[in-house]
This record gives sequence, structure tokens and C-alpha cells, in this order.
Amino acid sequence: MSPARTRRLLLRGGVIPAHPLALTAARRLDERRQRALTRYYLDAGALGVAIGVHTTQFAIRSVGLLEPVLALGAATVGEWSNRPRMLVAGVVGPTRQAVREARLAGDLGYDVALVSLGGLGNWPDQRLIDHL
Repeated sequence: MSPARTRRLLLRGGVIPAHPLALTAARRLDERRQRALTRYYLDAGALGVAIGVHTTQFAIRSVGLLEPVLALGAATVGEWSNRPRMLVAGVVGPTRQAVREARLAGDLGYDVALVSLGGLGNWPDQRLIDHL
């Protein structure tokens, strides 16, 4: 979606829920239930979904699931909804990691990155501004 269209959609207002992570009993990604959660939010009228931002999803990076989870969310939104929907990707970590994650999200069709400053609390203000 173009930046102008993204802005118009945001200004229209609506809910963009932080998407939780669906896991199997064996603590593996449950793709069927993950897709069902995405469809539920879309059917409930959400403006879009924010993936990789929920506290249940912070650890996906350390187990190699960031790309699969972001890709699954983008694919599900694309397949399920014919209305404009916002895709928001969580981006975390030091600048190099955050930029890598933002590029991945952009490549997968995400419209916006929500940057977490978690773990960067000891950085001085100017460094945080430069990071953003």
C-alpha cells in the first residue's frame, strides 16, 4: 500500500490488534490456529494486524520464526480480505537488527514498522533518536 493510502487508512481510524502467537502443545508454531486468529481479527472489523509486537511474539526472533510468522500473517491477510488492511510489523533490537527486520517486513508487504525500544534503556536519548 502506498504511504499516502496507508496514512488515509490510519486517519480513518480503527483497531489494529497486537496479534498473539498460536503454538501447539509441543511449543511449535500452529499455522492453522495462527491463520484462524488473523481471520478472526479481520472478520471482526480490525483495520489490520500488528505482528511481532505482542509479548508472546518477542521470542520468535531467537528461534528463527520471525520471517515465517510475518510471512504467514501477510499471506493470510492477502488471501482473506479484499478491503485495504494495514500490516504492522514489530521491529526490535539494536539498529542493525532493527533495520534488517524492517527490510524483511517491507519485502513481505508490511505497511508500517512499530519500533520497540525495549532492551535499549541504557542508550542516551540522542542515540535512541538516531536509532529511530
